[in-house]
Amino acid sequence: MIELTLYVILTALASGIIIGIFLSTFGGGGSVLAAPLLLYFVGLTDPHLAIGTSALSVAITAFMSMLGHWKGGRVKWPCALVFGSFGLIGSIIGSSVAKVIDGDALLLAFAIAMLAIGLSMFRKSTTVGDASVQINWFYARRLMPLGLLVGFAAGFFGIGGGFLIVPGLMLATGMPITLASASSLVSVTIFGIATAGNYALAGWVDWRLAGLLVAGGFLGGLVGQRIAKLLTNRIALARNGFAALICVVAVYVGWQAVSAFV
Repeated sequence: MIELTLYVILTALASGIIIGIFLSTFGGGGSVLAAPLLLYFVGLTDPHLAIGTSALSVAITAFMSMLGHWKGGRVKWPCALVFGSFGLIGSIIGSSVAKVIDGDALLLAFAIAMLAIGLSMFRKSTTVGDASVQINWFYARRLMPLGLLVGFAAGFFGIGGGFLIVPGLMLATGMPITLASASSLVSVTIFGIATAGNYALAGWVDWRLAGLLVAGGFLGGLVGQRIAKLLTNRIALARNGFAALICVVAVYVGWQAVSAFV
């Protein structure tokens, strides 16, 4: 475990604020910055510890966000629970596989996933969707395998997986992106807890840093809400800028990982 110096405390809080701002402003993608920030800003040296710790903080943050959407009636619980329950199995398998992979190799794979997330954010969905969608056997059969695959990816890379969960829910059920985004938080919470729990068994979760990330994320979320209002007419441009930032960070993480092999 890293020594909890003033520098570590301040950088962990700042990292949480950064993540919270991006999550609140753009509705996704910010959590993928958690592990890189822990590694290259806070100062963790173990990729597994960074991924395990970030998974816990992402799960807690997603749960807090989900409560607000639940109160607003935007969570499609039957669809979300079918997707999340099968994704739980996938996330346990994915995180178990990741635990036995060399840290630098895992970072390289993580960088590739980050790049995919950044590129996906440039795509704008034009699907209106059906807000009255209800679970049935037809939808359940589509949700099960998608949940399993997305859960595996989320567990393997230690990320929330919202960028995969949202289109997965939309593809399987035809629900609109607003309801898919809200419902995805159920799975993000489930996957994050499963991944963090699996890593915690190996001692790869720093509970102190996770708490600092969550605290910072709460503050950042409040700031992000104000920023989102200010960017109402320029949100697409700002989102593209954020997507470009994720791609740049992905290249940096990938370069660091490749350099370790040389």
